[in-house]
Amino acid sequence: MTNHSAARLTGVLFIIATVADLLGAAARPDLTGTDYLTEVSAQGDRVAAGALLLLFAAFACAGIAISMYPILRKANAGMALGSVVFRTIESVMYVIAVVSLLSLLTLGQQLVSTGAERASLGAVGGLLLSLREHASLAGVFAFCVGAFLYYSALFQSRLIPRWLSGWGIAAIILMTTAALLALFNNDAVTGYAPLALPIFLQEMVMAVWLIAKGFNQTAVAAASGAETSKWQAAASGSAA
Repeated sequence: MTNHSAARLTGVLFIIATVADLLGAAARPDLTGTDYLTEVSAQGDRVAAGALLLLFAAFACAGIAISMYPILRKANAGMALGSVVFRTIESVMYVIAVVSLLSLLTLGQQLVSTGAERASLGAVGGLLLSLREHASLAGVFAFCVGAFLYYSALFQSRLIPRWLSGWGIAAIILMTTAALLALFNNDAVTGYAPLALPIFLQEMVMAVWLIAKGFNQTAVAAASGAETSKWQAAASGSAA
């Protein structure tokens, strides 16, 4: 894959992850209220559609770091690998959240079809909701670490303009603040949307930049040269 192809793929994945996540959240039924299990059961198609979209978003999240890895590795191998690890952890957390959502659908259908005891199923439903929310929050923390790593590597290497990577670093700090507030206040991280808005805007601008202009080829060449020099130095040291 060429450098420009990797940049375009990364930009497309940024858009897929964001759009699929927003559509998935909009598609699923409301999970609040005392009778949410019955509502979920009655809207199985919306739950399934929302779950599918959220899975697309989860896989795209890991794909972003993976698609950038061959380029970032030349600039900072440790940060590049770390971003892949943490954004993969993020994806796993989001998949767990989706499984919890689908389990709520099964629970609601069981409640409606068998007339099982509402109290006991409600308790299980509460646990599944809690697991979903906590897995999503853990995913946000993993996202913040992974994104901070690749934005730092992009800033150091100038693979994209520093105003764009610097914006990403600042926005990720705000997103981390939102996640911390959600954790200590026992709230959903979606309740801190103003703190998440800067990273949403930055990712969309970065996606367009990568699709239209790609990575800075001068910076790519410099990073490749530095990587080659390291390998040559290591080989010379081994030979000595």
